[in-house]
Amino acid sequence: MGPTKEKILDTAERLIADQGFAATSLRQIISEAQVNLAAVHYHFGSKQDLLDQLIERKATRVNTDREALLARFETEAGSHPVAVEKILRAFFEPMIETGSQNPQFVRLMGRMIAEGLITGVVEKHFQPTIFRFICALRRALPSLTEGEIASRFRFMFGAMSQAVCGLAAPDMGIQGDGADFQLSMRRLIQFLSAGLQAPPTEEVR
Repeated sequence: MGPTKEKILDTAERLIADQGFAATSLRQIISEAQVNLAAVHYHFGSKQDLLDQLIERKATRVNTDREALLARFETEAGSHPVAVEKILRAFFEPMIETGSQNPQFVRLMGRMIAEGLITGVVEKHFQPTIFRFICALRRALPSLTEGEIASRFRFMFGAMSQAVCGLAAPDMGIQGDGADFQLSMRRLIQFLSAGLQAPPTEEVR
C-alpha cells in the first residue's frame, strides 16, 4: 500500500473514530490528510469504499488469525468438538490483540455499531468467519437446537457490541473498576462461556 493511500486511511480512521461516519466528510479527510481530491478518487471510489477498505485492512488480519487459532484447537481436539471456551478464545483473542494495539480502531467499530452500520460491515467483512465459528459451536453444543444456537450467538454479538461501544450500564449502585479493553473482553469470554453452555431453554406452550 502506497504512503498516500495509507495516509488517507489513517486520517479517515481517526476522524471517523472521533466524529462518526455520517459526520465525517471526504472534504474534511482530504484537508486533514493534506492530499488533493484526485488522490482520494484515485484510491477510493466513494466515502463508503474508503470505509470498506479502512475496515478491511484490520478485519482481514483478525479473521485470518481467528480461523488459524480455531484450526489449531480443532487439530488438538482430534475427533472431539473444541471446548466452548476455546472457541470463544479463538474468536476474541485476535480482536483483543488488535484492539489493544489499535484503540482508535475499536472506537471506529463502536461508531459503526452506534450508527447502525454494523450489519453491513459484518456481511461484507466477517460473515464467512462467523459461519465457521457457528459450525464449531454446533459441534460443541449438540443438545441445543439450531434456533437456540442462533439466538445465543446473537446475544453474544449484542454483549460484544455493548462492550466495544463502551456504553455505560444503568446506575444500579454497582461500582465499576475501570477495566481496560483487554480485561473487559476477557471478562466477556468468561460470561459468554457460561451462557452458551447453559441448559436448553424450556419451551412453554
